[in-house]
Amino acid sequence: MPAVSLLSVHLHPLKAARALDVSEAVVEPWGLAGDRRWMLVDGAGRQLTQRDEPRLALLDVRRNDDGGLVLSGPGHAPCHVPVPAGESVVAELFRDKVEVVPAAGSASAWCAAYLGRPARLVHLGAPATARPVDPAYARPGETVSLADGYPLLLTSVSSLDALNALIAAEGPSGEGPVPMGRFRPNLVVSGSAPWAEDGWARVRVGEVLFRVAKPCGRCVVTTVDQATAVRGKEPLRTLARHRRRGGKAMFGMNLVPESAGSVRVGDRLTVVGADGAGAVA
Repeated sequence: MPAVSLLSVHLHPLKAARALDVSEAVVEPWGLAGDRRWMLVDGAGRQLTQRDEPRLALLDVRRNDDGGLVLSGPGHAPCHVPVPAGESVVAELFRDKVEVVPAAGSASAWCAAYLGRPARLVHLGAPATARPVDPAYARPGETVSLADGYPLLLTSVSSLDALNALIAAEGPSGEGPVPMGRFRPNLVVSGSAPWAEDGWARVRVGEVLFRVAKPCGRCVVTTVDQATAVRGKEPLRTLARHRRRGGKAMFGMNLVPESAGSVRVGDRLTVVGADGAGAVA
């Protein structure tokens, strides 16, 4: 097997907003430190993502050392948001209920003005309030922050190249090639064969061991241009034709940490167990 290494690391401090590119990150049991600890909810307390609001792709986020945020977006002055310390409330993240703490009213007002609709900014505090990972793919006690379902997402440059070749072969849609940011990964690796990750069961990245829980089923968020917030049809159309499993279009692998430590750009990825996630037809 050729040498596989960690090409880039990405944090998403605010779920559905712009990612931060970092050179290294601490791996916590529920995801990378600082990843998806904040979320926007609507007036009923349900999650707001790019599925509903593509303009979240243009919401720029900077993370302070204390975990607070600085938000900025087109036409809006920066908003400084400290980590809240008030009483928790229950928010809905897809079918899960999760305890979160609302940010200051001024921060929620800023977010509502940016989106042009009722919105509240909330924060996930202690790990004890995190959600359980899908029990069909988890061990007892495994949790996830405000990510869709799993602590981390890994993607491969060679698989993206293969996908873009498929998009090009489908005909002149004008939507390719698709950049990796569409898939909102945490870890991006290079040096593997296309789709090699289908057969990985466990991988070690630097000093951290991960279990590959399952391939990641993709949604309409992948069709949102992260630079313009314009929605198209790719890559979901081509994935649905060529990378379908269980009725879902697949790209990338969901990971669950099995040890502590940090990951750094340039770290070697070693496959320590194979044939775990299974091939995608």
